[in-house]
Amino acid sequence: MSERVDILFINPGDRDRMYGALAESLAACEPPLWTALTAAFLRGKGRSVRILGADAEGWSPERAADEARAPAPGLVAIAAAGSNPSAASTPKMDAVIRLSRALRQRLPGVPVLVYGIHPSALPERTLEETGAEFVCRGETFLALDALLAALQAGRGPEGIPGIWTRRGNAGWAELLRDLDELPAPAWDLLPMEKYRAHNWHCFDRLDQRRPYGVVYTSLGCPFGCTFCNVSALYDGRPGVRFRSPARAAADVDLLATEYGVRNIKILDELFVLKAPAVLELMDRIIARGYGLNLWAYARADTVDERLLRRMKQAGVNWLAYGIESGSPEVRRGVAKGRLSQELIRRAVKMTQEAGIHVVGNFIFGLPDDDRASLQQTYDLAAELNCEYANFYTAMAYPGSRLHEDAVSRGLRLPETWAGYAQLSEESLPLPTRQLGSGEVLRFRDEAFDRYYRRPEYRAMILSRFGPGALAHIDEMLAHKLRRRHAAAPEAA
Repeated sequence: MSERVDILFINPGDRDRMYGALAESLAACEPPLWTALTAAFLRGKGRSVRILGADAEGWSPERAADEARAPAPGLVAIAAAGSNPSAASTPKMDAVIRLSRALRQRLPGVPVLVYGIHPSALPERTLEETGAEFVCRGETFLALDALLAALQAGRGPEGIPGIWTRRGNAGWAELLRDLDELPAPAWDLLPMEKYRAHNWHCFDRLDQRRPYGVVYTSLGCPFGCTFCNVSALYDGRPGVRFRSPARAAADVDLLATEYGVRNIKILDELFVLKAPAVLELMDRIIARGYGLNLWAYARADTVDERLLRRMKQAGVNWLAYGIESGSPEVRRGVAKGRLSQELIRRAVKMTQEAGIHVVGNFIFGLPDDDRASLQQTYDLAAELNCEYANFYTAMAYPGSRLHEDAVSRGLRLPETWAGYAQLSEESLPLPTRQLGSGEVLRFRDEAFDRYYRRPEYRAMILSRFGPGALAHIDEMLAHKLRRRHAAAPEAA
């Protein structure tokens, strides 16, 4: 038996419950950056580290707990995170709870820590529901290093910023100020060949969705959209820290040369913020000539023709824009008032003219939505005719201002954490001031089907990606979501 490790990270999975019948055909399986970064950081401090990528392996929480026993670790750290950190952390909590309870049975006496956005937003409730000894509230690097030192010295976690126990809280974890101090992620500890890109990311190469990798050029976001909870991953406040383009380019090199990765996501909450840094990174990637297929998040008010042309040269084939609503009033209500209709139209057109495909992200059921604004959102999506459109419903994710408001107003929230998953049977979005949750959910599902069946969309997909992509979309549409809370027509 191999030597006992100081810390074992587990990235649990519950994909079938979160995505239903669309788990394989639609969703990505993304390598866990936070886990790999924290593992590498601790390894650099002399700690022995192991990772179980249970989500990529397709293991149940119980199977993951079985795999954790050989050898028994000094500490188990469970990740409550997913491919979209803000949206996927909460729905994953049912799997996290099952895993923590299974570890209690299989590894008695081994302490368990839970980390991620959801535990950071609700540390006391997470401790209660999981039975874990610790929650890390916020960033993991410095907090986990200090916790391991304390445990190995026979001390408790008292006084370690960010480490919560049932005996008391310790505020937020200390942030690492210089991101260039972080080593390359510990991809060598993960089954990299099993991670899979989104279907749309590979519309022209659907048989080449594996392997899949992620890089980052910044952590955090300077904006404060009310539906987003990503700040809970740091210290609860909007803010962003940047890496040097040279270090980000080195991570691209590692993925491409050591793991044969060509499909890569730039994980930043908002990639296009500092134009000089973006251009330098693009130039470094262009010089390497790897033939990458990259995608990233952007905002309609941060791109221009020069940036887009250079990004396309580097292999950025997709940009995802957070458009959210077709109603300016609804957007203002969630702190996205800077985006005008004309600005959105111009950014999408400019992006497509640069040869970059667009993912439009839309949210149905924001607080000021009514029937007319839901239709406005769908109409704008149809007008833009993005190569892919994500149709979400507004969820009160813990750590967001929408959640704070929902709790203060006593609004009905999902009974299970899986109810926060966008595509699950238990999915229960927020009601608006005018509409019930079931009405919003039904509108979203009908809008999704209608969007992808439009002749204009199908003709565009056929011309840009070929018949294989169109057949894949038809296969996707053939899977009908089961919805416990969707309103019947007469109820709507």
